[in-house]
Amino acid sequence: MNKAVDLYISEHKDELIESVRESIRFPSVEAPSAGEGAPFGEAVRDALEHALNLGEKFGFSTANLDGYAGCIDYGSGNEMLGVVCHLDVVPEGEGWTHPPYAAEIADGRIYGRGAMDDKGPAICAIYALAAIKAANIPLRRRVRIILGTNEETGWGCMDHYRKVAEIPTMSFSPDADYPVVNSEKGIYHTTLRCKANTKVRINGGTRANVVCGKCNVFVPVPVEIVEKHLETVTKKGFETKLTAVPGGTEIVIMGLDAHGSMPEMGRNAMQAAFALLTCLPLDGEDKRVIEILHDKFKFDMHGESIGLDKEDASGRLSLNPGVIAWDENGFEISIDVRHPISLDVNEVRTKIEAALADFDPVCVHEKQQDGHYIPADSELVSKLLRVYAERTGEYKEPLAIGGGTYARAFPNAVAFGCEQPGISGPVHMPDEFIGIDELMFNAHMIADAMIALASEE
Repeated sequence: MNKAVDLYISEHKDELIESVRESIRFPSVEAPSAGEGAPFGEAVRDALEHALNLGEKFGFSTANLDGYAGCIDYGSGNEMLGVVCHLDVVPEGEGWTHPPYAAEIADGRIYGRGAMDDKGPAICAIYALAAIKAANIPLRRRVRIILGTNEETGWGCMDHYRKVAEIPTMSFSPDADYPVVNSEKGIYHTTLRCKANTKVRINGGTRANVVCGKCNVFVPVPVEIVEKHLETVTKKGFETKLTAVPGGTEIVIMGLDAHGSMPEMGRNAMQAAFALLTCLPLDGEDKRVIEILHDKFKFDMHGESIGLDKEDASGRLSLNPGVIAWDENGFEISIDVRHPISLDVNEVRTKIEAALADFDPVCVHEKQQDGHYIPADSELVSKLLRVYAERTGEYKEPLAIGGGTYARAFPNAVAFGCEQPGISGPVHMPDEFIGIDELMFNAHMIADAMIALASEE
């Protein structure tokens, strides 16, 4: 901890809050390319330019890497410390009580999509570096804040960065939990096109890595019969709305969005739809397809029913069916899996495809990332653990998580913050927020980490 740095951050509290609110107001969900400099859409480009302009205001060197990523640089030296953040967000979803891009302040919190994941921490990093510059702290490693723009989907931003820019000597990403995350499970996303000649239709979800918070369903069953079976899902906390239409009933099932790596934090409306429909008097192919889907997914969160419930020191497997789109020819289903490092991804792929083998599944999209581990006794992890202990008075062991952070993008990198133990800012959920006290804590903690890893001392 450095008194001059702490004082600077405290004195710039109001400016920091306003900069975070400005960033949240960009609805930076990936969109089709808007041309040169905007590979992921205009709003993503604007969020990146806002952050780079903030860096320039503090007198830092900045670079825009073709709209894929940005860099904010300070200091000199042969080695580099990277602080890797992202400015893109997942879609807002349903169920907000504060507008998702208004950045409203209420109850000591800033509400908005990206407040915690990851715009708040990204802006904190810029102010932390500004404090170090203002305090004139000598550095033995350059510090580079790397701003990605495609973390929530394809990581094309990091692919581009690695092609055109310098790889840091060591890095941390303020995009997970304190004290330090040194182990991340493997990630596997797949979208399978499945044949099914049915009258049933189910459409829901926004991304594979978001718990499906809403499903729109059509069933060829009269509304008065559907009504008799709603308790199947309402007793589990789901809300429903029924509309009688020609030939059957339209059903809206409302669950709760959450991060796909933590399905227990949400309520999956797709799984609820499968469960409800198995109770209805469906015939023929409608009945067969729904019974298979419910049998394979139930309300499972760990792939139990398809034989994937495995665990090692990096954690227990989680499985989230995130998106479903059903038409007259069948359905596409997108699934997110966070698997233990010791589990071969080929086994994951094989068992998912086997579970849906009755529908001749064809993979139309697939993404895979290996697990990531940095030893606890490394300079990077040990110093960050010490930084956390010095500011909080608590020494804690490093963590293993299912989330995937930019730590995977570089060879010597971990996640450091920004969620504190016992304090959550519902990431990927409605009413995402960051507490103002937590925001300030993060700015101080990120500055401490920069000093510990990059200073002359």
